[in-house]
Amino acid sequence: MSVPDGEGCDEASDITSDDPCALTGIICGMDGVTEGGAVRISNEVLAIIAGIATSEIEGVTGMASSLVESISERFGRHDHGRGVKVETQEDEVSVDIFVNVEYGCRIPDVARSIQTNVKEAIENMTDLQVKAVNVHVQEVVFSPCHEEEDGE
Repeated sequence: MSVPDGEGCDEASDITSDDPCALTGIICGMDGVTEGGAVRISNEVLAIIAGIATSEIEGVTGMASSLVESISERFGRHDHGRGVKVETQEDEVSVDIFVNVEYGCRIPDVARSIQTNVKEAIENMTDLQVKAVNVHVQEVVFSPCHEEEDGE
């Protein structure tokens, strides 16, 4: 089966396969070589994957951000990689996640859930090995219901 340009990969018109998903090839490290060419995954893409995986965890109220990131967001630029630092070495990835956690949640449980979800998301989407996911809790955030309870 021949896949037209724009479906599955950038220049797939001369690649054939029975499975369109196979056209993206197997990633062999950060500069993986496939039958169709090289695959390079930027640290920014890995940060976005990690940020989205983190935001799915109950108890995470948001990602901690720097002043520049906060200002950018006020002007409408939403960055899913905010609060994430990625380091790559060959085909291994280390991720640092900076989060805000809801008051009342067990921080160790939230951190373990983040580590598991981020590791699974990156490994499943990229075939890269996650060496470490370090979670840095930057702030505890009171939800509106907790603030009302404290005020009564």
